[in-house]
Amino acid sequence: MMVSNLQPLGKILISGCFLGQRVRYNGEIKPLINELLTLWQQQGRLISICPEVISGLPVPRPAAEINLVSGKVITVDGSDVTEKFNQGAQQALKLCQQHNIEFALLKESSPSCGSTTIYDGTFSQQKISGAGVTTKLLRQHGIKVYSEDSITALAEQIKASDQTS
Repeated sequence: MMVSNLQPLGKILISGCFLGQRVRYNGEIKPLINELLTLWQQQGRLISICPEVISGLPVPRPAAEINLVSGKVITVDGSDVTEKFNQGAQQALKLCQQHNIEFALLKESSPSCGSTTIYDGTFSQQKISGAGVTTKLLRQHGIKVYSEDSITALAEQIKASDQTS
């Protein structure tokens, strides 16, 4: 009898909206159609999350942005939802720790998930360099966060990680 010593493939935390889940603030989906994503799904690697929904925020909900002066997450109607965003980030981190997740693929520009850009906090559709609440927390704990714009770079990192496991 042959015993395999292959390690299980590492999991990837992924924004639920990429998988067709209606979790975005406006109830829309942002499906990510990519052969790499299809492969990772077939391999059972993907762990889906929406930090905002897991924190208890409804769908739909008012749009939110990070206020650059206060650092708080504020909705377009002026409500402070910072605590909900922090709770969602903590839940995402907990999921990563439970599944030994090293990599995340999260929605760019989101106040939770943005990895290189976020909106500037003025609700004027202006983007700036920055990271969302969840991305910041995950990175503080060594999890590498990528966006839909950097899926090829993510694939290269995963391939390198698989080869060293």
